[in-house]
Amino acid sequence: MQQTSDSLSIPARSHRIRAEILEFLQKRLQPKLDGLQKKRAKLKEHQIEEIRKVELERDKEILRHQPEEWIADAVRRVAQLQQATHSLKFTHPKAEGSALILQANPIANDNYVGTHTIRVNLEFDVVGNAAALDVYTFLRLSVDGQSLLEHAISLDPALAAAFCSDEERAKNWMAAFATLVQPKGELSSHKLAKQIYWPVGQKGYHLLAPLFPTSLLHDVWKMIEDDRFSETSKAARDACRAKVAYPHGYREYPDLAVQNFGGTKPQNISLLNSKRRGKNYLLPSLPPTWRSSTLRPPLRVNSVFDRIFGNRPRVRELTRIFREFLVSVVGIDSNIRIRNKRAELIGYIRDELFQFAAEIHELKAGWSLDPDSRLNPEEQCWLDPGRAREDKAFADLCRKGDWQNAICQRFANWLNARLNTAQTPMGQTEAAHWADILDEELQMIRMELDHG
Repeated sequence: MQQTSDSLSIPARSHRIRAEILEFLQKRLQPKLDGLQKKRAKLKEHQIEEIRKVELERDKEILRHQPEEWIADAVRRVAQLQQATHSLKFTHPKAEGSALILQANPIANDNYVGTHTIRVNLEFDVVGNAAALDVYTFLRLSVDGQSLLEHAISLDPALAAAFCSDEERAKNWMAAFATLVQPKGELSSHKLAKQIYWPVGQKGYHLLAPLFPTSLLHDVWKMIEDDRFSETSKAARDACRAKVAYPHGYREYPDLAVQNFGGTKPQNISLLNSKRRGKNYLLPSLPPTWRSSTLRPPLRVNSVFDRIFGNRPRVRELTRIFREFLVSVVGIDSNIRIRNKRAELIGYIRDELFQFAAEIHELKAGWSLDPDSRLNPEEQCWLDPGRAREDKAFADLCRKGDWQNAICQRFANWLNARLNTAQTPMGQTEAAHWADILDEELQMIRMELDHG
């Protein structure tokens, strides 16, 4: 059974940390020694001076990679780095303003996507001197479930003992490494940064300096990379092309663009930018191209629900799926999966109702005055609201009538009729299983009508 850090003594934990450090340094040293060995092998025995230089360089590398020597140098270089979730370097590589760590925004909620939505596995970026990034690699070494950086921040005595025998010196080293997560100097922007003048009040403004959310974008980048290039995604695409079954689907990203940062040296922007090979994916942010047949007013019908709204292809499909689902769960005790599926399907139908009304609202106001219009007054108020601007009697009807409740009731009756089967007689006991959800959706429809 693996022991936790709490269950190990300080000497035992210090030994484990020291072993991890030695392994890290040896992995860094060995390629250098191998290169010098190859260089030495090419020299002739009479090239005494050149051989001596190679051997001297080898001795220097060995000394440089002794734990205390290397860590002392790392302490000097860590000041050139800063851990961050938001960076200015992506705006301009020579911008020298502040980078920030912002993991959570107390004002934002789940309606907004931001760094706060990455609740697990948030990966921090590092900005600063690219030549010092090996220091961050060192501090990310994990021992007993914690990185050396976390051990340093908590002033772990086991880490201090692993660093060197001088306790005071080791504490100073840990304090220096802990500054990696702290802003360097006072918060500042830069002349090469983007700035936005945001008006407040009558004569004032705030000067905003947007920062690039590198940690959030890295999470998105990893997701898109996996969706595009993982073996499972490739297998799913192959199965689709071959028209054979596969356990799951795959995602496509049409019109994907790539923005590059850092040119041939992405590490000069940040550590995560280097991991992304300088690539940042841009999803299309364009309004949809609306394609529809010429809109026609709902004439010669008393209500739009049965013949017009109910016959829309998407609505027919959704009600069929809903009806079949309700039949499939007859006799099964209600559970969270069933409740969530019911809520999902009725929400889709509700959205189609909103979309239908929005399309009819695009017609020229007053279409319900057509001699062929037989639509009931409540649905006229709902679908031809612009008529009230020119028709005072109609405006009074819309203000005084209880047409919103009538629309909600017609929707409920229509949906009950569409879902009614021998196994699920709507309006009977079985309907009670989803009545609460329907009531909630009707309230949302009422709110939409009130503000329409």
